Amino acid sequence: MKAVVFRKDKGLVYEEVPDYQITPDEVLIKVANTGFCGSDHSLVAGGLPADGYILGHEISGVVVEKGAETDGPPVGTRVCIRPTYCGQCANCQGGKEQLCRVHRRTTGIGDLPGGFAEYVKVYPQMLIPIPEGVDSRNAALAETFASALHAIHRTDDKKGSVLVMGGGPIGLSAVRILKILGYGPIALYEPVAEKRDIALSYGADHVFDPREKDVDQQALFIAPGGFQKAFECSGVKTNVDRALILAADNGEVCIVSVIFSPLEIAAPYLINFKEIRLTASISNTHAENIQCLNWMAEGKLDGRLLISDYERLERLPAVYRERIDTGLAVKALFTIGEEF
Repeated sequence: MKAVVFRKDKGLVYEEVPDYQITPDEVLIKVANTGFCGSDHSLVAGGLPADGYILGHEISGVVVEKGAETDGPPVGTRVCIRPTYCGQCANCQGGKEQLCRVHRRTTGIGDLPGGFAEYVKVYPQMLIPIPEGVDSRNAALAETFASALHAIHRTDDKKGSVLVMGGGPIGLSAVRILKILGYGPIALYEPVAEKRDIALSYGADHVFDPREKDVDQQALFIAPGGFQKAFECSGVKTNVDRALILAADNGEVCIVSVIFSPLEIAAPYLINFKEIRLTASISNTHAENIQCLNWMAEGKLDGRLLISDYERLERLPAVYRERIDTGLAVKALFTIGEEF
């Protein structure tokens, strides 16, 4: 089968790889679409995957073969994949599968090969049937929205003013879900005009270029006293300090972006003086994916607005060099097999 693999000496390469033979406890999926995630970029840019590894964990497709010992959706079912599975550790059994630790298996971003290939083999517990009315492009992006929903769930249920910092796919997804859930006013900090326009389409009440002079004062004009919640989705370390300054008393700041280098908080006393709750999020849960798929089926969510680059799989290495690694793409989605 054809796949895009990571090569230590070349980066991403489109090539022929051996067909999969599934074990009795595995399921074979014919891939329709796979999205390119920011974590994929971090892995490739850092040269971290093993030689020959296949990335890609935002996957939609169809079940085409099941192992003799598997249950779950029958052959022919349209599915998307929640990429992490164990089922045995305390976190999985407690409904916190995003924190799976002990026997963690992960498709496309861990030990199992991913969705930048014509087929992917997974465990049935990773599969989520796609509701009627949801196409394969939206279904591949459900995991993106679920990560934003999980970040929101990491804060309390109190509605009010929100600042989203960073208009990448997760930040934009957060804007849309916050709108669905009834938060407001919703503001976005994002330097790229195209992304600010998407945020407005998703229901943002205000968008700001964070590089503009006096922008923080402009933002505080719409949220007197500060924002009840701030979500740091940009990966810009100084935004954590900025969020603390812009947060209201008893406000919440959630770090959604994964920051790998040391982070220094310039004014930690603000956490005390304002009694700010500082929290963070990682990944998402099975239930959050299902919720986002249901919103898609109801017409409340449409991930296709995020897609700036829609290409065939063989174009992935070039798109990575020209659009993803340069920061020009919002969301790159690849068509691999028959879409639905």
